[in-house]
Amino acid sequence: MYRTLNKLLKTFFTDAQIYKHGFNWSPMYRRSTGKIIEVSNDLHYVKVKIPISIKNRNYVGSIFGGSLFSATDPIYMIQLMNILKEDYIVWDKDASIKYKRPAKENVYAEFSFSQDEINEIKSQVANNGEFNLVKTLNLVNKQNVVFAEISKTIYIANKTFFKEKQNLKVSNK
Repeated sequence: MYRTLNKLLKTFFTDAQIYKHGFNWSPMYRRSTGKIIEVSNDLHYVKVKIPISIKNRNYVGSIFGGSLFSATDPIYMIQLMNILKEDYIVWDKDASIKYKRPAKENVYAEFSFSQDEINEIKSQVANNGEFNLVKTLNLVNKQNVVFAEISKTIYIANKTFFKEKQNLKVSNK
């Protein structure tokens, strides 16, 4: 559904506008309480705000850890899917969060890919068929005080390689 809608919207809007507003209007993402506040035109940079509110405040008055985690969960994967386009399979493979201190104020996360990282991903996939990328980011306030550290492992593969690998798994069962 989202891919079909995305193709239609590309007629009228830029990729960055679709990314930002698509996430912010999506019921699945809205429930995380996160809000995308900035997206670069090339989609290599995304900034998310997780405002403290009645919707995500826990028993002790800080932002519920699940809100912190879920507001960051889909960003890297969908960011990479849009940067790399249709020739690649991109999946979240692993994620962890380390809480540093209670977040009793608005929290921000910045997701970025350099062109060198994109080139390295493409090179690794070209050479090996697949690649596991590990990205780490901090959830911070406006003064860059760290509230949590998130580590994500993202699986990227050539579509043909991935299909052959899946077919091999099925035939070996």
